[in-house]
Amino acid sequence: MVELVLNSDHLKKVLDKLFSLARHRLFIATADAKNIHLPGKGRPKSILDIFDKLAARGLQIQLLHSSIPSGPFLGRLKEGVPATLEMRRCTRNHAKAVIADGKWMYLGSANLTGAGLGAKSVRRRNFEAGIWTDQVELIDPVADMLEGVFSGCHCDDCGRREHCPEPLEAPDLIASG
Repeated sequence: MVELVLNSDHLKKVLDKLFSLARHRLFIATADAKNIHLPGKGRPKSILDIFDKLAARGLQIQLLHSSIPSGPFLGRLKEGVPATLEMRRCTRNHAKAVIADGKWMYLGSANLTGAGLGAKSVRRRNFEAGIWTDQVELIDPVADMLEGVFSGCHCDDCGRREHCPEPLEAPDLIASG
């Protein structure tokens, strides 16, 4: 199965679906991480509150991003990092993907932001496109590439090392900075 995902469909087809399907591991790659608030029952919930709920289910969450997260995201991290969340920063990462248990994947243009995922109004969100798939021949190479970045396999011979003062920062380092 390969399905096209456009604009506001990112919330339902990507986050809602992947968050509910994931049982063991959720890997998120984004160039930009913000403390987006997702609609739901009652008031919108912070993405980090949702990570807390996923962590309570025992889900391992890995977040690879390229820039320093937004101030509200860092502020929320200072209140407490979700128990099973691991974050790493690589300034060269520009991939946008969400992979659940190595079985389902979103790959496309949307960052982990309200404008990217369609949480903003029709007139304020970005125009985004991607695919949703369960085809392992597509998932595995993307997962392998991103895992290599997350684990630091490219750090020693990186041509941008001088622009990366703290490669692969952990959430507690980011939140205390």
